[in-house]
Amino acid sequence: MSAPGQTGGGSERNELALGVLFVSLSLTCIALMVLDHRENHLERVRQVLSVAVHPIRVAVDFPFSAWDAASRSLTSQRELLEENEQLRRERLNANFQLQRLAALETENARLRALLDSPAALDHRVLVAEILAVDLDPYRQRFNVNRGVTNGVFVGQALLDANGIVGQIVEVGPFTAEAVAITDADHALPVRVNRNGLRTVAVGTGDSTRLRLPYVTNTADIEVGDLLVASGLGGVFPLGYPVANVLEVRQRPGQSFADVIAEPVSALDRDREVLLVWDANRATSAAVDAAVVSELQ
Repeated sequence: MSAPGQTGGGSERNELALGVLFVSLSLTCIALMVLDHRENHLERVRQVLSVAVHPIRVAVDFPFSAWDAASRSLTSQRELLEENEQLRRERLNANFQLQRLAALETENARLRALLDSPAALDHRVLVAEILAVDLDPYRQRFNVNRGVTNGVFVGQALLDANGIVGQIVEVGPFTAEAVAITDADHALPVRVNRNGLRTVAVGTGDSTRLRLPYVTNTADIEVGDLLVASGLGGVFPLGYPVANVLEVRQRPGQSFADVIAEPVSALDRDREVLLVWDANRATSAAVDAAVVSELQ
């Protein structure tokens, strides 16, 4: 066994050695810091250590950087999808507005053409919209959105921007029924604008054809002649265009030639027509409108 005195002496020597080592290391560290501060001797050492530690730093930071990049990517993709959807909706809306603008421009041009019609110069007129067309292929009839309350009367003439369309045959308080000049039951007194030859244009049931059944074989009428309203009967205003002669066929042995004409009005395309008043008709129509308003 070791003597008690010997054990105590060894411990003291160990503590003294540790103290000396601590002081030496402290002085060495202080000396190195002073030298590094003055002359940067340890800069290269730090660079080497930084290069050695960089892979570890990257490996530790990789999960966080990868998650952040993925989050940004998903966010950017979602924002791009939302922006793309918004732009698509705006494009559709813009296309819709452009289509509506084109329709309005067409309608505006059509209305200007109606109001520039010669009928607007000599008579009181009112624009009426066509509401419905008879689906029977042999009946050329349609309804308009004007009635007795607007002064409309039976027999009133209808025109478009090109010429005569038809006349009113039945009137209600707010709507009226009209027959086109091409209806098989309609006849219209006309004259040849070139020489004043008077005859009658009869409907054929075809919106693109009129027939002139009472033109003699010797009558002075030619292909291309313009037919205008003769004013006879007091229904259609004098001088307004009706049709162009399309075909003239002489029929030997018969009293009358076979004459076909094409209406100048756009009977199968019109959306609006002009209701035309003369002075006498306007007075009687105003009286009818007053009676209807009193009854309501």
